Amino acid sequence: MREETSIPLVFKLLSALTLTILLTPVVIVILSGLNSGDYLTFPPQGLSLRWVYAFLTSPTFLSAYGVSFMVAGISTVISTVLGTMAALFLTRSSSRVVGPMRAFFMMPIVLPGVVLGLALYVFYVTTDIGLARSMAGLVIGHVIVTCPFVIATVTAALVGFDRSLEEAARSLGASPFTAFRLVTLKIISPAISAGTIFAFIISFGQFEVTLFLSTPNLQTLPMAMYVALRYAFEPTAAAAGIFAIILVVVSMVATSKLINLKRIFGG
Repeated sequence: MREETSIPLVFKLLSALTLTILLTPVVIVILSGLNSGDYLTFPPQGLSLRWVYAFLTSPTFLSAYGVSFMVAGISTVISTVLGTMAALFLTRSSSRVVGPMRAFFMMPIVLPGVVLGLALYVFYVTTDIGLARSMAGLVIGHVIVTCPFVIATVTAALVGFDRSLEEAARSLGASPFTAFRLVTLKIISPAISAGTIFAFIISFGQFEVTLFLSTPNLQTLPMAMYVALRYAFEPTAAAAGIFAIILVVVSMVATSKLINLKRIFGG
């Protein structure tokens, strides 16, 4: 058996400090959403479910929550299909354009969201193709943002894939599509599932691109929270953040069950 190496105490302390810094804003949002006062303040004046109930009975926030789910769901399905196809091409093609295409596909992660959202809005308006301030235009923007995460996770699974398994299925009489569906797709399905969950989380919480492409009648939850904090500054937005945090935690737990995250990120 491999002997485990002990982690130095200084690294353990730094890890604990880093985790504390990262979790502090989450704790502040949760406590602010449970505040019993009339305004968004911290520390809270008391603990109450008053604003949680206000969120659950608010037509504005519930509608925005539904729009976020719909946009995230549609974007996730499209990103999963396109991202898986792109990952297959990038890992199996020997063309010289693979390198530039990989950089092109990953560019939305590098570009600031404000730049990407403004560029899409200007493109929609100047070309006059009917996508400006529309559901279709908003979904396209979310797909551009989320697709690289699917490509990254599926590519990580395909890099170590043994193609002899697929060839063995072909030698037994399976067609190329059948061999891919019964062998390759089943092996990389955990990575596809993880990429799908990542895409859904990113799309659900996307703000910068949505800021330029949404309309007053097409508000997502992040936009509704932004408007509420800008004009009302009441704890309902923080209560909405509690449900967003719960969604992210549940999604990450589901992801950890589907695939080893250390393998995805090369750990």
